[in-house]
Order: sequence, then C-alpha cells, then structure tokens
Amino acid sequence: MLEISVPVEEVEKETDRVVGEMQRRARLPGFRPGKAPAGLIRRQFPKDIRQQVLENLVPRYFERQVEQENLKIVGSPELTDVQMEQGEPLRFKAQFEVAPEIELKEYSGLTVPYQDPELTDADVDERLTQLRERKADYTNIDPRPLEGGDFAVLSLRSVSGVEGERIEQNEMMLELGGGETLPAFTEQLTGMSPGDEKQFEVAYPEDHGQPALAGRTVGFHAVVKGIRKKELPELNDDFAQDLGDFRNVEELREALRKSIFTERQAEAQQAAKQKLVDMLVDAHDFPVPEVFVDNQIRRRLEQTVGALAREGIDPRELNLDWAKLRESQQEKAAREVKASLILSAIADRESVDAMRDEVDREVERIARQKREPVAATRAQLEKDNTLARIASHIRTEKTLNFLFDHARKVVE
Repeated sequence: MLEISVPVEEVEKETDRVVGEMQRRARLPGFRPGKAPAGLIRRQFPKDIRQQVLENLVPRYFERQVEQENLKIVGSPELTDVQMEQGEPLRFKAQFEVAPEIELKEYSGLTVPYQDPELTDADVDERLTQLRERKADYTNIDPRPLEGGDFAVLSLRSVSGVEGERIEQNEMMLELGGGETLPAFTEQLTGMSPGDEKQFEVAYPEDHGQPALAGRTVGFHAVVKGIRKKELPELNDDFAQDLGDFRNVEELREALRKSIFTERQAEAQQAAKQKLVDMLVDAHDFPVPEVFVDNQIRRRLEQTVGALAREGIDPRELNLDWAKLRESQQEKAAREVKASLILSAIADRESVDAMRDEVDREVERIARQKREPVAATRAQLEKDNTLARIASHIRTEKTLNFLFDHARKVVE
C-alpha cells in the first residue's frame, strides 16, 4: 500500500486550471458565455470542481509514485482515506496487487518425451477416402423400406423434451447405421418407406455435443420423404486433377503425405510444449495475483458462452450454476496465469519479442479472412487493443519454440 501526498501548491494550481475550464464553458444567467466570475464558479460548483481535481491529480501522482518505486502493479488500485481540504495537501492511500518477482529455475535443456510422427500408406488411404466422401453424389432411389446404409430424407420436428424453440427441419438426411447417427434413429426409421410418418422418442447421451440436448429424452415426429444412396467418385487421375494442381494420383498421394505429416508433427510438438510448460509451472512457486486469475476465469466463461451462442443455444435456458462453474475453473485458470507469467519472464531474459513484420503478416491474414482492406483491419485491431494481444501471442509462441528447440527430446 502507498500513502501519497500532493503538495498544496499543486492542488491549488490544478484547482485554478479546472475553474478556468469551467469558467469558459459555463452558461450562467446574467453573464455572457465564458464571462462568469471565477469566484461565482467556485461557489456554484464546489463538488464538481473537487471531483475533477481528484480525477486529474490522483492517477497522475499515483503513477508517478509507482514509477519512482519501480513497482509492477496488477489491476486497478483501491483508493481509501482521500482527504482534500482547502489550504492542505491532497492525501490518499492506494492498495493494489503487485506482479510477483519470479526467480526463474532451469528452463533450457529440459527433458521431454517427443518423436516425429510415422505415417503409413493406410493413413494416406484414409485421407483419400475422406476427400472422396466430400465429393460424393447422393442419388434418389425407388421407394422401398429403409435399411442399414440408406440415406433417409426426412422432415423432422420435436414434439416434446426441448425447452425454448423446438427443433424443426423440413428436409434433412440421416445415414441409417452411420457413425454420426444415434442408434435410436436407425432403430425407429428402419422399415419405414417414403410417405410413412411416425412419432418416437430419442434419449440423448449425457456427453452429446449439443448441450441443449445432452441427457434429454426428446419426442420427434418424422416423415420419410425419400431414399438416397451415396456414390463415391472413382480414384483416378481425373479425380486428382479436379482437386488441384496435380497431374496424377501419385502426386496427390505425395502431397497428402506431406500435409498429414505436417499436421501430426505440429500436434506432437504442441503436446511436447505443453508438457514443458507443465514442468515449469510445477517447478516454480510464487503467489499468483487474484486479479489475473479472475480475468482468466472471466475469459474462460466468455468462451463457454460464445461456444453455446454459436450453436444457437441461449445459456440462460440451461440454468447453469455460474458460481460452481467459476469455482471449477479456478485451478486451471491459476495454472494458466502462472504459465503466462513464467513464459513472459523467460522471454524477457532471452530477449524474445514480436517483430513488426510478424505482426503485419497476422494482420494481413485477418484482413484476407474478413475480406476487407488491411488498413481498415489494422485500425480496428488497434482500437480494441487486439493488436497488442496479437503481439503478445506471437511472443509467447516464439518463447515456446525456444523451449522446444533447446529441450532434450527422448522417445518414450
């Protein structure tokens, strides 16, 4: 906590300046604009004058004291015992959290399990099958009873078990027996023919991907509108050429092999980096500022709400226990904050920073994604402070790369 005193002459000087500004703006009966006497302004607006002087002087002298004592404060200070009387110094106390001093342990040359991924022809074959699935055609077949492997064209609406807006799709397609189709749908639809309709219930598992349906039993009314079959394109040179700048299937296979390797290598390296971070967090013991943890929990909850909103779910309808949810995030948030502080300290020691061209490339990527001019994107990112977060993210990633590059990799 700091106890700060502002000299009388500084208080009086600032008061005169504030009165002068108010005098120029004041519109008082009987006086032309800006011509009201200073004494009248002081008598008419004493509270406003006092408040403005405090708002001007307190932050200025607080920041000056913090800089003189070389303090790294966290969050906003709590001000108490504010005293400002005529002819007396302005006095106040400021209580705040201070960023912890981190005594870095050994971080270069840590041992971490890692090995580059190994690929097989089967991995490439599986990716080729996925590409063929994306290019598949679905053709209508003559009416008959539905059976496993068919793609049923349905009109489906919920009749019970869903809170809020009901589920309704006039034309959707379900693969009977498919990996993404709940067994209850396959069981209830098998044997139905185009034109048939049926009402049935489906029990969704607790871990279902849509929170609004997870653990619920929903009643549906279904009408079968048709049957389709899937036809995959033939795997030949024409198929390869249709996908891009490939002369034949072999060139396509080689490109897929490199792409899969790059993906899996990035995943393996990310897992190794996370292990290195976990090791560093476990090795360092220092107090984590509560305000940092609270901010991290808030960001985590905002991400949860955002994810629900993107799925069209109103979080208010789920009756979530936000207090319990916050408590459940406490430990993870504290570790994330601790990791961030450690990585920042390592970056400081190793002089790791985000270069201008690195930030520019990320801004250009965002501009392409948003399909707007780079200058407009940059202006918006600067306005909402996202540009600083981009630079911070780049710095963190470069620090993680430093740790990984200098680690001793061992095969488990």
